[in-house]
Amino acid sequence: MATPASRPYSIGFWLMCLSSFLFFLSFNLLLPELPDHLSRLGGGEYKGYIIALFTVTAALSRPFSGKLADTVGRIPVMVFGSLVCFVCGFFYPWALTVTGFLTLRLLHGFSTGFKPTGTAAFIADIVPMERRGEAMGLLGVTGALGMAFGPAFGSWVAQHFSLNTMFYCSSGAALLSLLVQGTLTETLPLAQRRRFSLRLLKLKWEEVLEPRVLAPAIVTALCLFPYGAVLTVIPDQSRLLGLTGSTKGLFYICYTVASLSIRLVAGKASDTHGRVPVLRISAGILAAGLVLLVWSPSVPVFLAGAVVFGIGTGLNSPTLYAWTIDLSHPERRGRGVATMYIALEIGIGLGALLAGWIFSNRAGRLPYVHALSLLCVLLAVAYLFTVKSTGPMAAVGVPEPAPEPSPEAVV
Repeated sequence: MATPASRPYSIGFWLMCLSSFLFFLSFNLLLPELPDHLSRLGGGEYKGYIIALFTVTAALSRPFSGKLADTVGRIPVMVFGSLVCFVCGFFYPWALTVTGFLTLRLLHGFSTGFKPTGTAAFIADIVPMERRGEAMGLLGVTGALGMAFGPAFGSWVAQHFSLNTMFYCSSGAALLSLLVQGTLTETLPLAQRRRFSLRLLKLKWEEVLEPRVLAPAIVTALCLFPYGAVLTVIPDQSRLLGLTGSTKGLFYICYTVASLSIRLVAGKASDTHGRVPVLRISAGILAAGLVLLVWSPSVPVFLAGAVVFGIGTGLNSPTLYAWTIDLSHPERRGRGVATMYIALEIGIGLGALLAGWIFSNRAGRLPYVHALSLLCVLLAVAYLFTVKSTGPMAAVGVPEPAPEPSPEAVV
């Protein structure tokens, strides 16, 4: 008889992966065109705000999404996030001023403040502890596919149709993600569920952060700083190296293919060898990729940096998710995931903001952007060597409750 750990993943798991793909496709297909669009609006000097403002509201909303995921339910939290993405994509064509555009970016950030929090908590509910690294790797593959296909698809739509058509495609992808979520069954135990009320939006300080996940949160912030910086300057760096038109998104393609490949091959690595040892290796690989980006005199070196950076990210991301869930109290799993995401948004936001400030549209400053990112990753490596190695079963003494039987909660 098959054990839970040996059974194939449920339909609910794969539907959640599809929803994640569509969600990440929705807002990532905008990224390559937004810097030029903002410049045409007269706000070229605010390029760093494209990512930074998005992450501000994402980070601020995490404590609320974590609490609501643990009280109202995982699915309502995800639905709200996808709904925000749908509405914002629809309104981009009407944001014709710099202030209006940046305000919409600020509002758009609520989408990632809610949807991924609910998704990670949902997956944690239906996947056994011994398969968390693998499951988060598979979930990451589908999200990364959306992130990879999105920029290329968005640029193609903008070039062959119009920028407004691209915005409406973003809105449509979010709507499809929303419809997929409507087929899923709530996994939050009935004993924890409460009807939504405005009182739930009042937070006590202890409801903002989950202290159990401090270690993965620190590593997340340090290792995601480079991602925000890269998203901000790579379009300009690509153009300076002659990658324009159909080759404009080549860095993203190389990065994502490498990230996807390593997740498929090494998704179970942290389940077998432990979270911290894998994170030490992945952070080291991230550092090597950034060294190549600091020194990138040619397209081959630049794209090699994308591949190495992608491999490091592919190992790093699912391991951080799994480690966070390992350490979270089962009844505060949403809060634990939200805390990790707050660190993620802080890292990405600071990376984007400082990258835009340092770069300031001056090509000679690009190496300094990547050098600062490299310093953050080296700090993460140093910190990881002070942390006790933990395996997938090291949940700080908190026993895993037996999952409630549900059609979608069988793996």
